[in-house]
Amino acid sequence: MNPKLPYYMSYPMPLAYDDGRIERRDYEYMRSMYPDTAKRILPYVEEECDRCEYPCSVIYDEYPDRLALRMMCNRIYENVLKNEREFRNMDMQDIPDSGPEAAMQGQVRRPDRPNRPPRDRGNRNWLRDLIEIMLFEELRKRRREDRRRQRRIY
Repeated sequence: MNPKLPYYMSYPMPLAYDDGRIERRDYEYMRSMYPDTAKRILPYVEEECDRCEYPCSVIYDEYPDRLALRMMCNRIYENVLKNEREFRNMDMQDIPDSGPEAAMQGQVRRPDRPNRPPRDRGNRNWLRDLIEIMLFEELRKRRREDRRRQRRIY
């Protein structure tokens, strides 16, 4: 005769379906390994995402508008420059000149590429690029969580 097992014993691996908790723990661990600069910028990114997190927000569109995301990055960048002493004077000093003379002065031609002009990095700022990357990663995480919340289990 086969005795019936209680319900809790019929499925012996209850934590096998706890992927959300494992993903959150992994995400928090990876964030704890960010460099110091990224750790200082992260609260500003989270604050801006919290401000824009409401139903039907642009961050939840299927294809978010590039201009709206660029404006979010600009607000974060301005807040960081305003509140962080380390970055206040960085606004113009780390941006390379974009003229052809500046490109020719700052770089040495490599002997294996004699006909190629030196690469001009343009008018980019490393802090703004870092903020964009961190913002896009935070938005990706929030969009994924929002999709999970909207799933219905029947």
